[in-house]
Amino acid sequence: MNLKVILVGGVVFYVALFLVSFLTGYVVHQNILHEAYLGTPAFWRPELNQDPPDMAALMPLWVTCGLIGSFITAFIYHWVRPALSGAGWQRGLKFGVIAVLFHGIYILNWSGVFNLPNKIWIWWWLESIVYLLVGSAALGWAVQKLAPASN
Repeated sequence: MNLKVILVGGVVFYVALFLVSFLTGYVVHQNILHEAYLGTPAFWRPELNQDPPDMAALMPLWVTCGLIGSFITAFIYHWVRPALSGAGWQRGLKFGVIAVLFHGIYILNWSGVFNLPNKIWIWWWLESIVYLLVGSAALGWAVQKLAPASN
């Protein structure tokens, strides 16, 4: 296990997702799903039901959870990287496709448990395609720079 790869790779993955979220957050959450969110207030944290929503109050939780998830993602990538081929970003992109597929499975399972409109589930999965592919390609690139793998 290479701790530098996990920590730096995790931060690169997190930053890539964070940057993508500026676009997807505006398009998906503030526009496409805005009405669906308003129609399902019981599912959201109280800070998000305020008018206006208190995003700053949730940032410590979101950043903490995001970083922990990113470090776990970098660990998993580092573990499976030898099974992938290509340049670093290509290996990352292949890993991203796997992540998107697993996320789709979880979306299907959760949609059978939580009573949210299908529109939310579909758009959450479509958004994940963008950020997981971009983040994973960035992760693969960064990890290749930190710990080159033979092709």
